[in-house]
Amino acid sequence: MARDYYGTLGVAQGATDQEIKRAYRKLARELHPDVNPDAEDRFKEVTTAYEVLSDPEKRRVVDAGGDPLAGPGQGGFGGDPFGSGGLGDIFQTFFGGGGGGGFGGGRGPRGRVRPGEAALVGVTLNLDEIAEGARKEITVDTAVLCDSCTGSGTRGDSTPVTCATCKGAGEIQAVQRSFLGQVMTVRECPECHGDGETIPDPCLKCGGDGRVRSRRTLTVKIPAGVQEGMRVRLTGQGEVGPGGGPAGDLYVEVSEAADDTFVRDGDDLHCTIRVPVADAALGTEIEVPTVLDTVATVTVESGTQPGSVVKVRGHGMPHLNTGTRGDLHAHLDVVVPRKLDSTQTDLLKQLREAIGDDVELVSAGSRSAGSGGLFSKLRNAFAGR
Repeated sequence: MARDYYGTLGVAQGATDQEIKRAYRKLARELHPDVNPDAEDRFKEVTTAYEVLSDPEKRRVVDAGGDPLAGPGQGGFGGDPFGSGGLGDIFQTFFGGGGGGGFGGGRGPRGRVRPGEAALVGVTLNLDEIAEGARKEITVDTAVLCDSCTGSGTRGDSTPVTCATCKGAGEIQAVQRSFLGQVMTVRECPECHGDGETIPDPCLKCGGDGRVRSRRTLTVKIPAGVQEGMRVRLTGQGEVGPGGGPAGDLYVEVSEAADDTFVRDGDDLHCTIRVPVADAALGTEIEVPTVLDTVATVTVESGTQPGSVVKVRGHGMPHLNTGTRGDLHAHLDVVVPRKLDSTQTDLLKQLREAIGDDVELVSAGSRSAGSGGLFSKLRNAFAGR
């Protein structure tokens, strides 16, 4: 069944071009996504109806009871031998032409009203903002609906007219000679740039484009646990399309600022703790403030060696959309004092005598290759292992 394009715009079948245009402009103001985000589908229907009824050829099909946008057997008049599936597809394949108007006919005008493109902006968050989630104000510079012509691109009550160069086809056909004979080529109309229409009296503010560039401030909600390079999508906040078409989406890409204390690895956090040699030998507990206002207790066991890593479960970053947290990895840097007073020197000498360990040269064969001895590491490095 053919669609009711007149009913979509709320006009009678015998409405004049001016009445159709006024009806469309009124509905476009009410339904445009920048004004009414919930009416995007309705806005597209109204825009499609206007494109059909403002085209004399398409309107004649509608008045005859057909649907110019329907394929064969779907309520339109599909008997065109040069249409989809007919001889036109053969000529499209061999000569670059198509259906809809005879040999070499192109795709027809693309229309002035088209969907807008997506836009991308970046936002930088620190570790606490990522852990808690944040609401950030961002400044975007995109094309927005022209408030002077509401997207029509025309000034006052003027209307677009059929392009005199391409006669509304949006394309220019030319015949060229080749070794195959005469070949029909099709290119975009240089006058209307494929729209099929020109605007003799364009809007002074947007120059006939139906949109202008504007800088605006938006608030974006960043969920907790996002990672570097992730994007948050804001539907319909991107570039408004030519002719006041529906806007594309806006993507906000997250960057993570370097932290003075922690290094992030997925949901885990890594930090370095300097431990005096006495505490490493005797053992101790260290409290480390982490994200989300929590404190992790790092237990240093007696006899801890330099380079040891202590893992504290559940004190890392929150996992996106689950709330579970990763782990904290504390890398222990055992600090040997550089200067000792006489009392400290005497005490260490007593400790050395009590322990009884002697300096020893470790042979390469006394440890397995994977044990990590210094000599083994050097030997493997030079051997290219």
